[in-house]
Amino acid sequence: MAAAAAPPPPPTAAPEPNMVPQTSPIGHPIFSRIRLATPLDVPFIHKLIHQMAVFERLTHLFSATESNLSSTLFTSPPFKSFTVFLLEVSRSPFPTTLPSPPDFTPLLKTHNLDLPIEDPESYNFTPDMLNDVVVAGFVLFFPNYSSFLAKPGFYIEDIFVREPYRRKGFGSMLLTAVAKQAVKMGYGRVEWVVLDWNANAIKFYEQMGAQILQEWRVCRLAGDALLAFDNVSI
Repeated sequence: MAAAAAPPPPPTAAPEPNMVPQTSPIGHPIFSRIRLATPLDVPFIHKLIHQMAVFERLTHLFSATESNLSSTLFTSPPFKSFTVFLLEVSRSPFPTTLPSPPDFTPLLKTHNLDLPIEDPESYNFTPDMLNDVVVAGFVLFFPNYSSFLAKPGFYIEDIFVREPYRRKGFGSMLLTAVAKQAVKMGYGRVEWVVLDWNANAIKFYEQMGAQILQEWRVCRLAGDALLAFDNVSI
């Protein structure tokens, strides 16, 4: 005797008008912008440099003040001397219609994260309390020169992303912004140094295509050793 056929499935109810389609993106979008820093950003730059000194275990070398930074960082046009790109994030899209400085058009990107970012220090890094824009990192760089290439390049003095925003692609954005600017200006290379104990940073830089030059060592004259040369006869 043949088994009885299963009853047909009940009809599927039509979706309600206000239901969100299943194809809608899920997650927690966050919007980022890389822009040229201005003198008004010095308080945030100062805080970022201090956090970087803490991370690198070099607070004993940290003596920068907001006044020092204000008087030295913005003495020349961008890319001709010391230049700072600031990384900002927001839960809302950044406007694309605002006028941009002629030297650099801000870079915008949307990130769809699995989890929201918890930033307990956001109040210390908010340029405008009327919106939710938060400063998340920075890169400070300036021109150098390669006699072997007979071309200028960029030297990155600092690149730093605040702890809540790490491992989300923001460091890659900052490094890419400097590299793209070097290419745009016809420069020959971008250089920087990395602490030998920072294995995560070394791996990240290698993944970005950087060559780690094991045979080179940084030489530095600073403090009393530098001042002593004032009395040296040539």
